[in-house]
Amino acid sequence: MNKQTYPVIILIYSILFLSLFTQNGTLLVLLIPSLILLLFGFLFPAKDLDIQVERKLEADRTTSDSSMEISLQITNNGDSIEILYLEDIIPDGLKVLDGQSSTLTSLEPKETVQLDYTIYGRRGAYAFPAIKVKVSDYLGLNQKEHEIPVKSELLVLPRIEHLPEIAIQPRRTRVFPGSIPSGKAGTGVSFLGVREYQTGDPMRRINERASARRDGVLIVNEFEQERAVDIGIILDCRTETNLFLGRTDLLEHGIQAAASLADSFLRAGNRVGLLVYGGGRSWVQPGYGKVQRERILQALASVQVYDWVVDKALENLPTRFFPAKSQLVLVSSLLPEDTSTLISLRAHGYKLLVISPDPIDFEANLLEDRETTRQAVRIARIEREFMLRMLRISGARVVEWKVNEPFVQTANYALSYAVLWQHRQAIYHA
Repeated sequence: MNKQTYPVIILIYSILFLSLFTQNGTLLVLLIPSLILLLFGFLFPAKDLDIQVERKLEADRTTSDSSMEISLQITNNGDSIEILYLEDIIPDGLKVLDGQSSTLTSLEPKETVQLDYTIYGRRGAYAFPAIKVKVSDYLGLNQKEHEIPVKSELLVLPRIEHLPEIAIQPRRTRVFPGSIPSGKAGTGVSFLGVREYQTGDPMRRINERASARRDGVLIVNEFEQERAVDIGIILDCRTETNLFLGRTDLLEHGIQAAASLADSFLRAGNRVGLLVYGGGRSWVQPGYGKVQRERILQALASVQVYDWVVDKALENLPTRFFPAKSQLVLVSSLLPEDTSTLISLRAHGYKLLVISPDPIDFEANLLEDRETTRQAVRIARIEREFMLRMLRISGARVVEWKVNEPFVQTANYALSYAVLWQHRQAIYHA
């Protein structure tokens, strides 16, 4: 007995009870339509479903600022279906931007219907589990519901901003050509100094003005070698350093910055690795090129913030993952207790660049403008400035990023070679 026939049965018993209670036999005539309807439901049960469903994604990956087209094709391989309801089960985090992901139709044998719709969503890894199907007759007495497993996977990668050349100069470079000045003479484009001519030096390197001041001695220009370096990007996804405000959170901005930095470093020919720290550790071994870029983006797309946190302090940072004297790039809003750990990294010979999304500015923009709010912001700002100053004195480069501005705008100035030179001068005179 189908649950859709329950109202009809209840109606029959109600009329029968009313006729007996009132001793009015004419009310039994009202039972005839209900009995015919009930008999129809028993004589013509819902047919077995034999349909073929196929889901096609435009691609298996997209970015958080792009949309994705999806099509569903449903083919009836069985008998005629009077009423068919179809709905694609869309994972949480994705929304339909255009088109329809569900429909109500009928299907004749061998007939095909197609649904097309466009989705978009936040960064993440999504799995489409199944298609929800409901069949019914015209009277709605016999219905069957099914979930046909049609699995598809979609990866929404973080958005990448194409950054300018980032100024870094770690203590150790690799033997492969790159774009980072090595401080050693050789083939390059940056002027390093002059020296006396040696057999085999190209004639075009002769410095005529310097040679003219020395009788019988030729002077040649020396250029600085440009090499590739090891770069380790550390993304801090600890719960304590993240802020959730409305539909956005501070970690999403950090992920975008980490993705843009990795893309820029890899395009410059460097070897780049990624460590996701907090709530467990996710590690992408250092590598080169487009394949490594894809690995890092996939790892960033799957980053989540967990309520449970294994690593609550940066003191557990596994520095063994990074080669000695390499360049470390930490993307974190920072906690006051992180200062000692970062200073220790500098003492161990690592070059440290800290990209710090400003949590105070991020939260203050969404709070009411009241006197108590302004005082709290001033106190928090003083504490944060003291922490950042301690890091800068230790030799770390700290870039504070107000996330309401594009990261490329901040990087265009704060990560240039001119600012790197100012940073060195400030450390020297500190």
